[in-house]
Amino acid sequence: MPHTQEKQHTQTVGWIGLGKMGSPIVRNLLAAGFDVTVYDVDTARVDEAVGLGARRAEDVASVARSAPLVFSIIPDDDVLRKVALGTHGVIENANDGAVYIDMSTVSPTASGEVREAARKRGVGYICAPVSGSTVLAGNAQLTVFASGAKEAYGLALPVFQAMSARQYYVGEDQQARYLKLAINHLVGSTAVLLAEALTLGTKGGLDWAEMLDVIGDSVAASPLVKYKLDPLKKRDFSPAFSSRQMLKDMSLVVDAGVEAGVPMAAAALVREQFSHYAQGDGAELDFFSIVRAVEAQAGLTR
Repeated sequence: MPHTQEKQHTQTVGWIGLGKMGSPIVRNLLAAGFDVTVYDVDTARVDEAVGLGARRAEDVASVARSAPLVFSIIPDDDVLRKVALGTHGVIENANDGAVYIDMSTVSPTASGEVREAARKRGVGYICAPVSGSTVLAGNAQLTVFASGAKEAYGLALPVFQAMSARQYYVGEDQQARYLKLAINHLVGSTAVLLAEALTLGTKGGLDWAEMLDVIGDSVAASPLVKYKLDPLKKRDFSPAFSSRQMLKDMSLVVDAGVEAGVPMAAAALVREQFSHYAQGDGAELDFFSIVRAVEAQAGLTR
Protein backbone atom coordinates (compact mmCIF):
# COMPACT_ATOMS: atom_id res chain seq x y z
CA MET A 1 0.00 0.00 0.00
CA PRO A 2 1.41 3.43 -0.86
CA HIS A 3 1.91 6.04 1.81
CA THR A 4 -1.27 8.11 2.05
CA GLN A 5 -0.37 10.97 4.34
CA GLU A 6 -2.09 14.25 3.52
CA LYS A 7 -0.15 16.32 1.03
CA GLN A 8 1.93 18.93 2.82
CA HIS A 9 4.94 19.69 0.60
CA THR A 10 5.63 21.39 -2.71
CA GLN A 11 9.40 20.98 -2.46
CA THR A 12 11.09 19.93 -5.68
CA VAL A 13 13.37 16.90 -5.66
CA GLY A 14 15.23 14.95 -8.32
CA TRP A 15 15.27 11.16 -8.21
CA ILE A 16 17.58 8.69 -10.00
CA GLY A 17 16.79 4.97 -9.81
CA LEU A 18 13.32 3.41 -10.02
CA GLY A 19 14.03 -0.18 -9.04
CA LYS A 20 12.41 -2.29 -6.35
CA MET A 21 13.05 0.35 -3.69
CA GLY A 22 13.14 3.54 -5.73
CA SER A 23 9.72 3.14 -7.32
CA PRO A 24 7.71 2.76 -4.08
CA ILE A 25 9.71 5.55 -2.45
CA VAL A 26 8.86 7.90 -5.31
CA ARG A 27 5.18 6.94 -5.03
CA ASN A 28 5.26 7.98 -1.39
CA LEU A 29 7.00 11.27 -2.14
CA LEU A 30 4.38 12.09 -4.77
CA ALA A 31 1.61 11.18 -2.32
CA ALA A 32 3.19 13.50 0.24
CA GLY A 33 3.07 16.39 -2.23
CA PHE A 34 6.66 16.58 -3.41
CA ASP A 35 7.34 17.67 -6.99
CA VAL A 36 9.58 14.82 -8.22
CA THR A 37 11.63 14.70 -11.42
CA VAL A 38 12.74 11.14 -12.20
CA TYR A 39 15.25 9.26 -14.33
CA ASP A 40 16.00 5.57 -14.84
CA VAL A 41 17.65 3.66 -17.66
CA ASP A 42 14.41 1.62 -17.86
CA THR A 43 11.98 3.96 -19.62
CA ALA A 44 8.99 1.82 -18.65
CA ARG A 45 9.68 2.58 -14.99
CA VAL A 46 9.91 6.27 -15.81
CA ASP A 47 6.60 6.05 -17.69
CA GLU A 48 4.98 4.47 -14.64
CA ALA A 49 6.23 7.22 -12.33
CA VAL A 50 5.16 9.94 -14.77
CA GLY A 51 1.71 8.36 -14.82
CA LEU A 52 1.57 8.93 -11.06
CA GLY A 53 2.51 12.59 -11.38
CA ALA A 54 6.30 12.69 -11.61
CA ARG A 55 8.18 14.75 -14.17
CA ARG A 56 10.35 13.03 -16.76
CA ALA A 57 14.08 13.70 -17.15
CA GLU A 58 15.96 12.49 -20.21
CA ASP A 59 19.27 11.94 -18.44
CA VAL A 60 21.16 12.26 -15.14
CA ALA A 61 22.35 15.77 -15.88
CA SER A 62 18.76 16.95 -16.38
CA VAL A 63 17.75 15.54 -13.00
CA ALA A 64 20.71 17.27 -11.37
CA ARG A 65 19.65 20.61 -12.82
CA SER A 66 16.00 20.12 -11.87
CA ALA A 67 16.06 20.46 -8.10
CA PRO A 68 18.01 21.61 -5.04
CA LEU A 69 17.89 18.07 -3.62
CA VAL A 70 18.89 15.17 -5.86
CA PHE A 71 18.51 11.57 -4.66
CA SER A 72 19.73 8.27 -6.06
CA ILE A 73 19.17 4.65 -5.12
CA ILE A 74 21.14 2.49 -7.52
CA PRO A 75 22.75 -0.98 -7.70
CA ASP A 76 26.46 -0.71 -6.93
CA ASP A 77 29.75 1.21 -6.84
CA ASP A 78 30.17 1.31 -10.62
CA VAL A 79 26.73 2.81 -11.17
CA LEU A 80 27.29 5.31 -8.35
CA ARG A 81 30.48 6.52 -10.00
CA LYS A 82 28.74 6.73 -13.37
CA VAL A 83 25.75 8.64 -11.96
CA ALA A 84 27.67 10.95 -9.64
CA LEU A 85 30.95 11.69 -11.40
CA GLY A 86 32.08 12.92 -14.79
CA THR A 87 30.86 15.65 -17.10
CA HIS A 88 27.35 14.18 -17.31
CA GLY A 89 27.06 13.27 -13.61
CA VAL A 90 25.13 14.75 -10.73
CA ILE A 91 28.03 16.62 -9.12
CA GLU A 92 29.13 18.48 -12.26
CA ASN A 93 25.56 19.47 -13.19
CA ALA A 94 24.07 20.22 -9.77
CA ASN A 95 22.79 23.72 -9.03
CA ASP A 96 24.70 26.04 -6.69
CA GLY A 97 23.93 25.11 -3.10
CA ALA A 98 22.41 21.76 -4.09
CA VAL A 99 22.61 18.60 -1.99
CA TYR A 100 23.16 15.15 -3.47
CA ILE A 101 21.80 12.29 -1.37
CA ASP A 102 22.73 8.72 -2.30
CA MET A 103 20.63 5.98 -0.66
CA SER A 104 22.33 2.96 -2.25
CA THR A 105 24.29 0.18 -0.55
CA VAL A 106 27.81 0.90 -1.76
CA SER A 107 31.35 0.84 -0.44
CA PRO A 108 32.77 3.59 1.78
CA THR A 109 35.58 3.87 -0.79
CA ALA A 110 33.33 4.73 -3.76
CA SER A 111 31.20 6.95 -1.55
CA GLY A 112 34.32 8.77 -0.38
CA GLU A 113 35.25 9.52 -4.00
CA VAL A 114 31.84 11.12 -4.52
CA ARG A 115 32.13 13.08 -1.29
CA GLU A 116 35.49 14.51 -2.37
CA ALA A 117 34.13 15.49 -5.80
CA ALA A 118 31.12 17.14 -4.15
CA ARG A 119 33.37 19.04 -1.73
CA LYS A 120 35.50 20.42 -4.57
CA ARG A 121 32.41 21.61 -6.41
CA GLY A 122 30.69 23.06 -3.31
CA VAL A 123 27.82 20.57 -3.46
CA GLY A 124 26.45 19.01 -0.28
CA TYR A 125 26.65 15.22 -0.04
CA ILE A 126 24.70 12.90 2.22
CA CYS A 127 25.11 9.12 2.50
CA ALA A 128 21.69 7.75 3.38
CA PRO A 129 21.31 3.99 2.86
CA VAL A 130 18.02 2.45 3.90
CA SER A 131 17.05 -0.66 5.82
CA GLY A 132 13.81 -2.50 5.15
CA SER A 133 11.98 -4.62 2.61
CA THR A 134 10.10 -3.60 -0.50
CA VAL A 135 6.89 -3.96 1.54
CA LEU A 136 8.20 -1.48 4.11
CA ALA A 137 9.25 0.83 1.27
CA GLY A 138 5.71 0.76 -0.08
CA ASN A 139 4.31 1.62 3.35
CA ALA A 140 6.85 4.41 4.00
CA GLN A 141 8.18 2.39 6.95
CA LEU A 142 11.86 2.18 6.00
CA THR A 143 14.72 3.14 8.30
CA VAL A 144 17.21 5.72 7.02
CA PHE A 145 20.81 5.95 8.27
CA ALA A 146 22.39 9.24 7.20
CA SER A 147 25.80 10.87 7.48
CA GLY A 148 27.28 14.02 6.01
CA ALA A 149 27.15 17.72 6.81
CA LYS A 150 24.52 18.39 9.47
CA GLU A 151 23.06 21.37 7.58
CA ALA A 152 22.64 19.31 4.40
CA TYR A 153 21.00 16.53 6.41
CA GLY A 154 18.50 19.04 7.77
CA LEU A 155 17.51 20.04 4.24
CA ALA A 156 16.92 16.41 3.27
CA LEU A 157 15.12 15.40 6.48
CA PRO A 158 11.55 16.27 5.33
CA VAL A 159 12.05 13.97 2.34
CA PHE A 160 13.38 11.19 4.57
CA GLN A 161 10.36 11.60 6.85
CA ALA A 162 7.98 11.11 3.92
CA MET A 163 9.54 7.77 2.97
CA SER A 164 10.54 6.26 6.32
CA ALA A 165 9.41 5.60 9.87
CA ARG A 166 12.82 6.18 11.48
CA GLN A 167 15.74 8.43 10.63
CA TYR A 168 19.17 8.26 12.26
CA TYR A 169 21.88 10.87 11.77
CA VAL A 170 25.14 9.11 12.61
CA GLY A 171 28.01 11.44 11.69
CA GLU A 172 29.59 13.84 9.24
CA ASP A 173 31.51 11.43 6.97
CA GLN A 174 30.96 7.80 5.84
CA GLN A 175 29.47 6.47 9.09
CA ALA A 176 26.14 5.60 7.45
CA ARG A 177 27.93 3.39 4.92
CA TYR A 178 29.65 1.42 7.68
CA LEU A 179 26.43 1.12 9.68
CA LYS A 180 24.53 -0.24 6.68
CA LEU A 181 27.27 -2.80 5.98
CA ALA A 182 27.44 -3.80 9.66
CA ILE A 183 23.70 -4.45 9.69
CA ASN A 184 23.79 -6.32 6.38
CA HIS A 185 26.60 -8.49 7.78
CA LEU A 186 24.24 -9.50 10.59
CA VAL A 187 21.38 -10.07 8.14
CA GLY A 188 23.36 -12.23 5.71
CA SER A 189 25.00 -14.18 8.51
CA THR A 190 21.63 -14.81 10.16
CA ALA A 191 20.38 -16.48 6.98
CA VAL A 192 23.34 -18.88 6.90
CA LEU A 193 23.23 -19.60 10.63
CA LEU A 194 19.51 -20.31 10.50
CA ALA A 195 20.02 -22.52 7.47
CA GLU A 196 22.57 -24.64 9.34
CA ALA A 197 20.39 -24.79 12.47
CA LEU A 198 17.30 -25.85 10.52
CA THR A 199 19.23 -28.49 8.60
CA LEU A 200 20.65 -29.88 11.83
CA GLY A 201 17.15 -30.06 13.31
CA THR A 202 15.78 -31.74 10.20
CA LYS A 203 18.53 -34.37 10.30
CA GLY A 204 17.64 -34.93 13.92
CA GLY A 205 14.04 -35.77 13.06
CA LEU A 206 12.29 -32.50 13.91
CA ASP A 207 9.16 -31.39 12.10
CA TRP A 208 9.99 -28.41 9.86
CA ALA A 209 7.04 -26.17 10.80
CA GLU A 210 7.13 -27.04 14.49
CA MET A 211 10.86 -26.35 14.64
CA LEU A 212 10.32 -22.91 13.11
CA ASP A 213 7.54 -22.14 15.58
CA VAL A 214 9.80 -22.93 18.53
CA ILE A 215 12.72 -20.95 17.09
CA GLY A 216 10.33 -18.02 16.63
CA ASP A 217 9.48 -18.16 20.34
CA SER A 218 13.06 -18.64 21.48
CA VAL A 219 15.78 -16.29 22.64
CA ALA A 220 17.31 -16.60 19.16
CA ALA A 221 14.31 -15.00 17.46
CA SER A 222 14.98 -11.55 15.99
CA PRO A 223 12.59 -9.31 14.05
CA LEU A 224 14.27 -10.63 10.90
CA VAL A 225 13.77 -14.28 11.87
CA LYS A 226 10.14 -13.62 12.83
CA TYR A 227 9.55 -11.85 9.51
CA LYS A 228 10.89 -14.87 7.62
CA LEU A 229 9.06 -17.58 9.60
CA ASP A 230 5.95 -17.77 7.43
CA PRO A 231 7.72 -17.89 4.04
CA LEU A 232 10.18 -20.44 5.46
CA LYS A 233 7.31 -22.65 6.66
CA LYS A 234 5.87 -22.55 3.15
CA ARG A 235 9.34 -22.78 1.62
CA ASP A 236 8.36 -19.73 -0.37
CA PHE A 237 11.61 -18.19 -1.57
CA SER A 238 10.15 -15.42 -3.71
CA PRO A 239 12.84 -12.74 -3.68
CA ALA A 240 12.36 -9.82 -1.33
CA PHE A 241 16.17 -9.58 -1.57
CA SER A 242 17.96 -12.07 -3.78
CA SER A 243 20.94 -14.30 -3.04
CA ARG A 244 22.85 -12.50 -5.79
CA GLN A 245 22.19 -9.17 -4.05
CA MET A 246 23.30 -10.61 -0.72
CA LEU A 247 26.52 -11.85 -2.30
CA LYS A 248 27.18 -8.28 -3.47
CA ASP A 249 26.54 -6.90 0.01
CA MET A 250 28.63 -9.52 1.80
CA SER A 251 31.47 -8.78 -0.61
CA LEU A 252 31.18 -5.10 0.34
CA VAL A 253 31.28 -6.10 4.01
CA VAL A 254 34.45 -8.18 3.62
CA ASP A 255 36.17 -5.55 1.49
CA ALA A 256 35.29 -2.76 3.93
CA GLY A 257 36.72 -4.87 6.75
CA VAL A 258 39.97 -5.38 4.85
CA GLU A 259 40.22 -1.63 4.17
CA ALA A 260 39.56 -0.83 7.83
CA GLY A 261 41.91 -3.51 9.17
CA VAL A 262 39.10 -5.51 10.81
CA PRO A 263 39.22 -9.35 10.83
CA MET A 264 36.16 -10.55 8.93
CA ALA A 265 36.50 -14.34 9.19
CA ALA A 266 32.76 -14.96 9.72
CA ALA A 267 31.78 -12.55 6.95
CA ALA A 268 34.20 -14.26 4.57
CA LEU A 269 32.60 -17.64 5.27
CA VAL A 270 29.11 -16.23 4.69
CA ARG A 271 30.26 -14.61 1.46
CA GLU A 272 31.72 -17.94 0.34
CA GLN A 273 28.42 -19.72 0.92
CA PHE A 274 26.53 -17.14 -1.13
CA SER A 275 29.22 -17.14 -3.80
CA HIS A 276 28.75 -20.86 -4.45
CA TYR A 277 24.96 -20.69 -4.17
CA ALA A 278 24.55 -17.65 -6.45
CA GLN A 279 26.32 -19.49 -9.27
CA GLY A 280 23.36 -21.87 -9.53
CA ASP A 281 19.59 -21.73 -9.61
CA GLY A 282 19.40 -19.92 -6.27
CA ALA A 283 20.83 -16.64 -7.57
CA GLU A 284 17.49 -14.88 -8.00
CA LEU A 285 15.69 -16.57 -5.10
CA ASP A 286 15.39 -14.88 -1.72
CA PHE A 287 18.64 -15.01 0.22
CA PHE A 288 17.03 -17.13 2.96
CA SER A 289 16.79 -19.88 0.34
CA ILE A 290 20.46 -20.51 1.21
CA VAL A 291 18.93 -23.25 3.39
CA ARG A 292 18.57 -25.26 0.16
CA ALA A 293 22.35 -25.21 -0.29
CA VAL A 294 23.03 -26.36 3.27
CA GLU A 295 20.42 -29.13 2.95
CA ALA A 296 22.04 -30.31 -0.28
CA GLN A 297 25.46 -30.35 1.40
CA ALA A 298 23.91 -32.47 4.19
CA GLY A 299 22.44 -34.93 1.71
CA LEU A 300 18.82 -33.84 2.20
CA THR A 301 16.50 -33.66 -0.78
CA ARG A 302 13.11 -31.91 -0.88
